[in-house]
Amino acid sequence: MSATLQEQIRACRICAQRFRATATRHEPRPVVWFERGAKVLVVGQAPGVRVHETGRPFTDRSGDRLRDWMGLDEATFYDRARIAIVPMAFCFPGYDAKGSDLPPPAICAKTWREKVMAELGPPDLTLVIGGAAQRWHLGTRNVSDTVASWRDHAPRLFPLPHPSWRNTGWLKRNPWFEADLIPALRARVKELT
Repeated sequence: MSATLQEQIRACRICAQRFRATATRHEPRPVVWFERGAKVLVVGQAPGVRVHETGRPFTDRSGDRLRDWMGLDEATFYDRARIAIVPMAFCFPGYDAKGSDLPPPAICAKTWREKVMAELGPPDLTLVIGGAAQRWHLGTRNVSDTVASWRDHAPRLFPLPHPSWRNTGWLKRNPWFEADLIPALRARVKELT
């Protein structure tokens, strides 16, 4: 009997040497959170250190903000039958020498993305969060411009900035995001969950 795709991803160690060379010197710990048939797909960048430690996606302030944007409680957000969470890399990429997050290793998406998307089937709604996810799914380069053109993609896809506290300034400079995009996003999520 062959291993399921989720088991194969959990066992993946293709980035072990890369991660040992980071400032964090950590081992891979793929965080896999999806089931076939989920209606909503959340595509982020890569797990952070807290997610690496807990093995559960968005278990940090970014997750609190994302759940608020979506209008979801934790129980619904973590219901894999409803919400699939598939980042561009399944493991925490580590920190550089200055303590900054490293980008998601491209090898992860090249190895797993098409297989995961085929197993999931087409979701009714995809949230594409941050630059790496938007480049892969939309071919765009500028997060601000991509998010500003959200109506071009809705209601099947919503491009979002990363919900990190680091983007609080961006949110303040772009009040249309919370005034226009968030209510539309919440309404769409409510329809599907």
